[in-house]
Amino acid sequence: MLVTVIGRGHSGTRAMSQTLAKSGVFMGEPLNDSWDLVPAESMYEACRVFGRYVAYTGGLTWDFSKALAAEPDPAFTRLIEDYLSSVLNSGAENRGWKIPETTLCYPWILKMFPDAHYIHWVRDPRDCVLGGHVTDDLSVFGIEYERTDDIRRRRAISWKYQRELMKATPVPRKLIQLRFEDMVFQQDKTLAQLEGFLGIPMAKIKMCPDSVGRYKTDTGTHMFDFFESDLIECGYMC
Repeated sequence: MLVTVIGRGHSGTRAMSQTLAKSGVFMGEPLNDSWDLVPAESMYEACRVFGRYVAYTGGLTWDFSKALAAEPDPAFTRLIEDYLSSVLNSGAENRGWKIPETTLCYPWILKMFPDAHYIHWVRDPRDCVLGGHVTDDLSVFGIEYERTDDIRRRRAISWKYQRELMKATPVPRKLIQLRFEDMVFQQDKTLAQLEGFLGIPMAKIKMCPDSVGRYKTDTGTHMFDFFESDLIECGYMC
């Protein structure tokens, strides 16, 4: 079995990677403190190759049609195989990896690994924008966007871009959608869903309830009007 996590940086994906590792899934080596497979330079460069196939159309819209229609660029394939060498060359029965940048090239990851198990991971964007991540500035990965000096808005645009890319990508054969908040407050139920999806027993890890709803005591800007439809869709607003 091959499994990966599709979710934006600072969305709590490390909890999922740690859970998988503690459950006997080989998550590659070495792993950093965020339970990401490192070094990540080949993944970063692969994201830049993918980014050449995305057209910015203004505002908060991008045209993914060229990327969705194309087969993975040979350079992209080589870079991903290099990044995942410890996973792909492992003899472990259950293997996987986690790094948030996977989300930036998700359509081609799916084309390379159509039979993998995909975990769609989401966290309330109002909490996501409180912390920084390398993907906050999409231009680092060759993605054009409406530039701003407002770091919170930059993070929000990155969240929106990745959300739109996830939604535009064809549905994998094997997919489960999970929320970070449910992992925190309903871990047993979430792990039961994962056990049914992956077919292996899942280990419990320590989760921190105070990691949810931090935006409620935040004094900066954390809500943007373009979050609203996704907040409703993901069950964060009624």
